[in-house]
Amino acid sequence: MTQRIEDYALIGDLQTAALVGKDGSIDWLCLPRFDSAACFAALLGDEENGHWRMAPAGAGACSRRSYRGNSLILDSVWETRSGKVKVTDFMPQRDKAPDVVRIVEGLSGEVTMRSTLRLRFDYGNIVPWMRRTTGHRVAVAGPDAVWLRCDPVDRVKSWGQQYTTFSSFTVAKGEKVAFVLTWHPSHEPQPAFTDPYEGLEHSLQDWEDWAALCCYEGPYREAVVRSLITLKALTYAPTGGIVASPTTSLPEEIGGVRNWDYRYCWLRDATLTLGALVAAGYIDEAAAWRDWLLRAVAGDPADLQIMYGLAGERRLPETELPWLSGYEGSKPVRIGNAAVKQLQLDVYGEVIDTLHLARAWGMRAKPHAWNLQLSLLGFLESNWREPDEGLWEVRGPRRHFVHSKVMAWVAADRAVHALEDDPALRGDADRWRAMRDEVHREVCEKGYDPERNTFTQYYGSKELDAATLLIPRVGFLPPDDPRVVGTVDAVQAELGRGGFIRRYSTDGLTVDGLPGDEGTFLACSFWLVDALRLTGRAKEARELFERLLTLRNDVGLLSEEYDPSTGRQLGNFPQAFSHIGLVGSALALGGEEAAGWPHGS
Repeated sequence: MTQRIEDYALIGDLQTAALVGKDGSIDWLCLPRFDSAACFAALLGDEENGHWRMAPAGAGACSRRSYRGNSLILDSVWETRSGKVKVTDFMPQRDKAPDVVRIVEGLSGEVTMRSTLRLRFDYGNIVPWMRRTTGHRVAVAGPDAVWLRCDPVDRVKSWGQQYTTFSSFTVAKGEKVAFVLTWHPSHEPQPAFTDPYEGLEHSLQDWEDWAALCCYEGPYREAVVRSLITLKALTYAPTGGIVASPTTSLPEEIGGVRNWDYRYCWLRDATLTLGALVAAGYIDEAAAWRDWLLRAVAGDPADLQIMYGLAGERRLPETELPWLSGYEGSKPVRIGNAAVKQLQLDVYGEVIDTLHLARAWGMRAKPHAWNLQLSLLGFLESNWREPDEGLWEVRGPRRHFVHSKVMAWVAADRAVHALEDDPALRGDADRWRAMRDEVHREVCEKGYDPERNTFTQYYGSKELDAATLLIPRVGFLPPDDPRVVGTVDAVQAELGRGGFIRRYSTDGLTVDGLPGDEGTFLACSFWLVDALRLTGRAKEARELFERLLTLRNDVGLLSEEYDPSTGRQLGNFPQAFSHIGLVGSALALGGEEAAGWPHGS
């Protein structure tokens, strides 16, 4: 049976990640990168699409589980009639080949364990050929090879059946058995093998050392550190890019079609990510993210994309995988993302705001960065009046989305401030002031409904958009402006569901051109926390924030959305945007402003 989205925990090695269920099954893993084809895809189908379960024979969900300290090392404990046993799962940071390590330790009595390894390459579509060699099992199909070994090998009985490798063994108190699964290109020689116990020691130390760098000491430190660890786990270490999520096609509505691939790097996340990392003390990660951004967006500004691959790849073609039934029947399962070709004018503002923020925090300037910003500004100056698909990547008609126009204002505003702050930068401040003023006038005239005292989703619309909660945060209007206060009230009243916030209405004919519904959007709910705080409603903001904290699963993770009616997490998991929102709101409520927030004039 498919587990709930929130029943999973995350392990990873800063290049890819796996989801481990409460029943001890790894149901999702892409190798060797986040965006590679999955070799375990039961999450989006069934067990025949690949998984690896390690648990006591006949047992169900574990009795309890937790991350070890401030790390990404997962300990799951089963209490059975015959004894108690712990399974420790982690992925050591790699030199070359990625490893999944599973260490079984007897805690009391005597427990018989069962391992079921069902490898299926290409998202569950290809059954590999399995063979024995020098005490190992090797699975090969096309470009992929996976080696499985156990330590000590003489303690484990293994056999093959129905294209699956089964193992059985017994552990008593104090006994340990370790399994290491290693991927490498099938044309290369046998990889060097990781010592599972040395890997555990080094991984724990690496994570603890990294978490200790967090400079936030406020009342929500535990939640902040866990969210920062999650963001670090979603970082592709070779380039510094941060994926939105390690999964694809987890649905925004159970049984619905709103299923997207989030294993890529969105420019939109850049400002909020940079602010959260810098404010928490992670300058190196913030600088790596900034540098990834500069590489990705280099080129003709007319060709700027809203998202890129882990190394800045531009081609992310969207296709469907018909052999996968989808999470709880939610089809289609998609890989790639067609939104990559959309026009979303807000990303120009977000890129320029990110680089402005980097300068404000004293990151060493890149020689070409300002010229790149001038080029982006030139394009935006000529195109900000055009309709676009907006930050929610609607697949309906283009519209004049208010948030897109506000971010065009942000781009011009940050350019003006840069020129005022640094006389060494070249540029025409008067030109950008004129653009800023024109955008501001138009948004206040065409994007504001005076009868309801609220900004709307797009020009001429009566619909609302949670993105307008960002208006005071980016400095477009001060928090005490009546139009800001009215917008916060209207969004809370009309887009609220169960105390949390939807992105926009999905009632009737939707702006996104898609059928069905979706859950409340967790990032938007954190935006409401921030807006309430900025508009002087600190008590209400804190209460909402603490309610949001209760939505985290048992190991502190959040997906993209939440359904208040069923109490279930929805969407891709874990979601960087949700954890960025948590960190930013916690820092602000704790009296430590997130970097550059609020910023602007």
